[in-house]
Amino acid sequence: ILEQTNLLGKKIILRLDLNVPLDNRKIADTTRIDKILPTLEFLLKQNSKIIILSHVGRPKGKIVDSLSLKPIGEEIKKKLNEEVKLIKNNILEMNKNFLDNFNEKILLIENIRFYPEEEKNDLNFAKHLASLGDIYVNDAFSCSHRAHASVCEISKFLPSFSGLQLDSEISALKKITSEITKPVTCIIGGSKISTKIAVLKNLSKKMDTIVIAGGMANNFLRYHGYNIQSSLHEENVNHLIEEIINFSAKNNCKLVL
Repeated sequence: ILEQTNLLGKKIILRLDLNVPLDNRKIADTTRIDKILPTLEFLLKQNSKIIILSHVGRPKGKIVDSLSLKPIGEEIKKKLNEEVKLIKNNILEMNKNFLDNFNEKILLIENIRFYPEEEKNDLNFAKHLASLGDIYVNDAFSCSHRAHASVCEISKFLPSFSGLQLDSEISALKKITSEITKPVTCIIGGSKISTKIAVLKNLSKKMDTIVIAGGMANNFLRYHGYNIQSSLHEENVNHLIEEIINFSAKNNCKLVL
């Protein structure tokens, strides 16, 4: 448990999901930043040196200036009233001592997806990332299904902990898995049914009602004969929709679009 660990003066490698929507390099929605502020505040109180690893967009292993984390660092600085140093140096050329050159308590490493090794879950890359700190903390719940170096492999080389936000997400999930209080309704969005069918089938066993939103709802509307014109949808999924409808009916789960 992170709160029960001696973090005093430690270098904390903190994986966050700061993949906020950017419009001409300006942040359109700060929700993901707001959610991780409690973890940052907690670590600052421990007098820790915080080394943030995160990403924006899908640069596919190449440097893309428009996907820099610079505006995100500026937003964190504004919200915490704490200096944030964006480190643009090649991470492969850094070592633990290099990070001692900066007085700021929060160091933000430039977009980790600028390195192709990240999405390849490269073992040596993860080992190098781990060498920059003393403790690894994952507070990137929405990235934790990714087999990426800064999410997955890095935890093999350092004492590893979940962050405060990740813990709160797990706690919320327990309410629809092992601690359900009925009646219960679930709202699920997203664009692709093909990636959600297993989740939908599993939820239909436990929910009284599932409200389907986002691009997925368009697929259901189209299946039922509505003209969705150019609205976001997925092709060739009618067989999946039928499967979900039949499975939900079998489990007495109502589907609402």
